[in-house]
Amino acid sequence: MSQTLITILLYTCIPLITFVSGGAIATYFKPNATFRSVILHFAAGVVFSVVAVELLPDIVHRHQPLYVAIGFLIGTGLMLMIKDFTEKDENKHKTIDAIPKIPISFLVAIGVDILIDGFLLGIGFASGAKAGLLLTLALALEMFSMGMAVALELEKERIPKQKSFFHIVALSSLFLVSATLGGTLLQNLSNDWMEVVLSFGLSALLFLVTEELLVEAHNEEDKPMYTATFFIGFLIFLILGMTV
Repeated sequence: MSQTLITILLYTCIPLITFVSGGAIATYFKPNATFRSVILHFAAGVVFSVVAVELLPDIVHRHQPLYVAIGFLIGTGLMLMIKDFTEKDENKHKTIDAIPKIPISFLVAIGVDILIDGFLLGIGFASGAKAGLLLTLALALEMFSMGMAVALELEKERIPKQKSFFHIVALSSLFLVSATLGGTLLQNLSNDWMEVVLSFGLSALLFLVTEELLVEAHNEEDKPMYTATFFIGFLIFLILGMTV
């Protein structure tokens, strides 16, 4: 095992732990509607900042419009199909309110976000220790808010606490896998295929922000102060991204 891979695995534990910690806090301490709205707005701002700071510049720099279109359309189509499938299933069982419904499209979008984050971390460490360390700190903050957002969404759907925590731990494992791939195998992808992967992630993250996080955040009573946390989350990651 190379020293770079060992370093990646060690630092991967930090965002992984913050994700699980955020999920555990939201799962077992029953936050109120105000807290839920603030966290969802903040998480949306952070994810949107990831798109703007980390993904878009890299995608534009590679300058492969055809492969961007392919990856983006595949990601968009997949997320829309998942959403359509889950909504049909939800409508089929809407008269049975006692049965908890796992928000599949939400969890898939979160899973893609985690995969992209882990991939970015692996690539960051492969390009330099300083970049990897600063990216770890930024992702730790994002993952904490995302862990809370996942727990809050599962709690809203009345998923039992133990099952909810299991989903959170399972999602966190994706980060370890993708960080390892980012630091090893995916570095050997051609420029064309890398563009497809990044564009796929771009569309999935935009879907997560616009169709999941913000929609759920606005289901609660909305106030300007709650909305402001979206821009705070965006600004924090923007500054961290500029520092790397």
